[in-house]
Amino acid sequence: MSKAVVLLSGGLDSATTLAIAKSKGYECYALSVNYHQRHIAELEAAKKIAIQFNVKDHKTVEMDLSWMLTSALTNPDLKVPTELSTHIPITYVPARNTLMLTLALGWAEVIGAHDIFIGVNAVDYSGYPDCRPEYIEQFQKMANLATKSAIEGQAIQLHTPLINLSKEAIIAKGMTLGVNYGLTVSCYQADQAGLACGVCDSCRLRQNGFKAAGIDDPTPYQ
Repeated sequence: MSKAVVLLSGGLDSATTLAIAKSKGYECYALSVNYHQRHIAELEAAKKIAIQFNVKDHKTVEMDLSWMLTSALTNPDLKVPTELSTHIPITYVPARNTLMLTLALGWAEVIGAHDIFIGVNAVDYSGYPDCRPEYIEQFQKMANLATKSAIEGQAIQLHTPLINLSKEAIIAKGMTLGVNYGLTVSCYQADQAGLACGVCDSCRLRQNGFKAAGIDDPTPYQ
């Protein structure tokens, strides 16, 4: 069985991505990152999702980004936006996906995995530059220049199964794969119990997705 590292935040998209990787027959190693995000309840959600999908191993890595004060996800003094933005929003965390993918790349080499899954999305997303296909394409090139594995003939493949899907389509796909979305936390300002605010842009995207899919939203709200 081929091994795969799956980045698992605890949110809707990453849970669906893990389910997809499992459905393709991979032995999954889930990687979560505690970057001192204000919605840290998502890490507890990630633990529950990893258990649901019986991953081979689940690691939560510490990476303190709280000093990156330009993001509302790492600076509690900044307000999380409640309206969907047409520009890169204040919830953008500089280089976050690059840092997380780099950690996943390192773990993949350690365990002998040649596949990495990440739930980035370029359709229903908040305008983050590190969710675009062009970015993934360039990271893929870097990964196979920078690793012993690739130099010795075992290329690393990045998988982005959600990149061209709407939130509606992501939810519909996850439902067919048995994802329990009630376990997931997408809210940018969820409380310690994981209850969502219902008004941030991430909550709005999630709500719209369930509505469009014709599925009851199982999210526990404050």
